[in-house]
Amino acid sequence: MTLTARIEGVGFWAPGVPTWQDAIALVRQGVLPDSAPVRPSPQLLPPNERRRAPDSVAVALDVALAACTAAGRDPKTLPSVFASMHGDLAITDYMCATLAEQPTAISPIRFHNSVHNAAAGYWTIGAGAMEPATSISAFDATFAQGLVEACVQLATGSDAVLLVAYDSASTGPLAKVQPSSGLLGGALVLSRRDGGPRVGLALRDGEPAEPAGALLARAPQNAMRPMLPLFEALAANAPRCTLKAGPGRVLDVEILHG
Repeated sequence: MTLTARIEGVGFWAPGVPTWQDAIALVRQGVLPDSAPVRPSPQLLPPNERRRAPDSVAVALDVALAACTAAGRDPKTLPSVFASMHGDLAITDYMCATLAEQPTAISPIRFHNSVHNAAAGYWTIGAGAMEPATSISAFDATFAQGLVEACVQLATGSDAVLLVAYDSASTGPLAKVQPSSGLLGGALVLSRRDGGPRVGLALRDGEPAEPAGALLARAPQNAMRPMLPLFEALAANAPRCTLKAGPGRVLDVEILHG
């Protein structure tokens, strides 16, 4: 069975590419903005929370709000799917090291940021969202499985769903077994309404090609790089792409651009 959806809005952030319009310019013309922030600054949060939020939360909320704004959707009205391979491995490394060396010194703020659904929690609180929020991790198939989950929610009754994918850098011993560098995030508002590119999804056996393209060069070692073939295809008006969907499985994405 093929799942389908319309893309109403897109959000994107990578080093040197802080918006989706910048991503389109990079893919189509090979140009980067003259200046770009070194870290996202999610406007959904109050200034103090914005400064304290870990990088993983900052990039997730930044792209999520950008996608909702592009779609003209009120963030609090959308169910959401947050997809991250690792959550925040820098905080996980801190937690493990502190528990091993001085467990009573655990920071309460870092502790509550250590859970995998931290970004979803910040989002629902900041947006005032009462709709369901799902957090997904499926190793290097995380983005594909998040996309499937969002489209299944559409197929089973939701009018629109927000999909947010993100990962940050790993540190310490964890970086040796689960390497990730840089900061990368992408978000899509998917709906059943007319308008915007139409995507059709189909799972099959196979192995995808390694991600390539201008966007990959901005975060070549980030754990969420498997999402980039879709964003590259959307930016380039390409008709299809293939995503890693699990061991020996791929997700074919057909794109009909409006």
